[in-house]
Amino acid sequence: MKTIAKTIGLAAAGLWAGMAQAADDLTLQLKWVTQAQFGGYYVAKDKGFYEEENLDVTIKPGGPDIAPTQVLAGGGADVAVEWMPAALAAREKGLPLVNIAQPFKRSGMMLTCLKSTGIESPEDLRGRTLGVWFFGNEFPFLSWMSRLDIPTDGSENGVEVLKQGFNVDPLLQDQADCISTMTYNEYWQIIDAGIKPEELVTFKYEDQGVATLEDGLYVTEDKLEDPEMVDKLVRFVRASMKGWKWAEEHPDEAAMIVLENDATGAQTEKHQKRMMREIAKLTAGSNGELDPADFERTVETLLSGGSDPVITEHPGDSAWTHMITDKALN
Repeated sequence: MKTIAKTIGLAAAGLWAGMAQAADDLTLQLKWVTQAQFGGYYVAKDKGFYEEENLDVTIKPGGPDIAPTQVLAGGGADVAVEWMPAALAAREKGLPLVNIAQPFKRSGMMLTCLKSTGIESPEDLRGRTLGVWFFGNEFPFLSWMSRLDIPTDGSENGVEVLKQGFNVDPLLQDQADCISTMTYNEYWQIIDAGIKPEELVTFKYEDQGVATLEDGLYVTEDKLEDPEMVDKLVRFVRASMKGWKWAEEHPDEAAMIVLENDATGAQTEKHQKRMMREIAKLTAGSNGELDPADFERTVETLLSGGSDPVITEHPGDSAWTHMITDKALN
C-alpha cells in the first residue's frame, strides 16, 4: 500500500509540476499576409525565444479582408500589428487601442514615378495622376499635398487621385504617373516587371516629413488592467524584439523561416530575402520603445491631412504606454 501511495504521490507531483510549467497562450494578429514584414515574430517562434519566456504564441496572418483593429475588438487576438493611422482612427471612433511597443523606427512608404514623365520634384506632381492606397493609408499623402498646397480634386493645378489596389498595375499599364509603394515590397515588383531603378524617381514619405508610424504592437486598454496579461505582454515584447534583432543580423536566414511558415506557398525566396533586408533598415535602431517625438509627428501629420483628416483631435498620451517596454527592456 505504501508503494502504491508513493507512486500515486509522485504521479500527482509530476502532474502539478507539468501544469505549473504549462506555457501561457497569446495570439498575435498580423496586418498582412505571412511575409518578411513580420520576420521578427516568426524568428522568435522558430528560435524558441517565446518558449524561453514560457509563451505559446499563435501568429495569425492578415489579408485584404482582415482588419487587425476589428480582430482585437472582437477578442480574436491579444495583440495586433497595425499602422498608427488606423489605430488612432479606431481609437477616436471608440475602440480603446494602445500602442505598447514600436519595433519599426522608420516608414517604408514612398511614391514611385516613371522618370519618363518628367517628374523630378514634388512640385512637378501638379496636373498628374497619382495612385494612392486608401483604407487609412491615404492620410500621409493627403497631409503631404496639403503642405505643398496641391489640391487633390483633379483640378488643373492639383492632382488626380487614383484609388490604387495593393499592386503596381497602374504604373505598368500607364494609368498613373506615380503610385504608392513600400521600400520592401511594391517597389521591387516594379523592378521585377523589367523597369530599371534608374528609370524611376522615388519620394520617401520619411524624407518629406509626413511619414507616420507603421507596424506597431497594439492592445486594448483592458489588457493593461490585467496583471497576468501585462506579465505575458512583457515577455512577448521581450522575445519579439530578440527575434527582430536576430532577423536584422541574419536577414537571409530569417526570410527562410518566414517561407517555412507561409502556408499558401505564394512567396518566393528571392522576394522574401530582399524584403527582409529592406525591413531590417526600418527596424534598425529600435529597441521596441515608442519615441514620443515620433508619435507626435504622426499625430501632426494625421491632423493636417486635408479637409477630411483621419483624426479630428489629439488622442493624448493614453494612446501609447511605456509600461510594457520599460519592464521588457529592463
